[in-house]
Amino acid sequence: MELRTLRYFVAVAEELHFGRAAARLHMSQPPLSRAIKQLETEVGASLLDRSSAGVALTPVGAVLLDEARALLAQADRMRVRVAAAAGAAAITVGILGDSTDPGAARLADAYHRRHPRVEVRVRETDLTDPTCGLRAGSVDVALTRGPFDQTGLVVRELRADPVGALLRADDPLARRDSLKLADLADRRWFLFPEGTDPLWQAYWNGGERREGPVVRAVQECRQAVLWNGTVGMTLLDHEPAEGLTVVPLVDMPPSRAVVAWKQGDTNPLIRSFVHIAIAAYRD
Repeated sequence: MELRTLRYFVAVAEELHFGRAAARLHMSQPPLSRAIKQLETEVGASLLDRSSAGVALTPVGAVLLDEARALLAQADRMRVRVAAAAGAAAITVGILGDSTDPGAARLADAYHRRHPRVEVRVRETDLTDPTCGLRAGSVDVALTRGPFDQTGLVVRELRADPVGALLRADDPLARRDSLKLADLADRRWFLFPEGTDPLWQAYWNGGERREGPVVRAVQECRQAVLWNGTVGMTLLDHEPAEGLTVVPLVDMPPSRAVVAWKQGDTNPLIRSFVHIAIAAYRD
């Protein structure tokens, strides 16, 4: 029973869908299905109930899922300890914008408890690179937000956060309980520099081409609104600075916090980071 096959099984068991599991594993569905069938042959029992209604774990599959998770976690810890003994236990994490997200704080605590000897280097990046340096090779893993070009990257969603319009507190629209994008159609928005990922730029501009001042950092966004009456989007639960307010945007999809890393990177420190991040952001 190979660890790789167990990882395949865990992916299918967690997704309860062969197609999604194959996409998560970056492989085609037929070899994944064959691997699971071979595993069932080795175990001598069915692990999954397959029907027109979908995929469900059998009682045997539920037991194997618990054991496989524990075994894979132990294998990851073994690799990390060996790396630490060799003096090579370090990971560089890219974080987008400010790092005040409570999910990131819980992740830092949990990761330190799990890997107290691993040196975590943090590289905080501005809003012009939503991959936080992944493509440039300056970080191993990124805590960031979508959407952006995912070519060559693996991206897992951590949480979806509602967004709102960032306005001056004395703006006439600030008195509204909620807004739609159409309410802001004739306003100047803050923009990101030329060359910024177009998917990223389009989301934060509400899917439209806008005009306005160019900004690179969260604080610059706030100052553009405060000094010039510019508008833009921000997370609804972000505490606005004095003189600013946030009004919910009811027709914008939420901003998705994600963890991303390079496709094909098998570093166990990254794998452990991702698993811990998913748990930390759900709390």
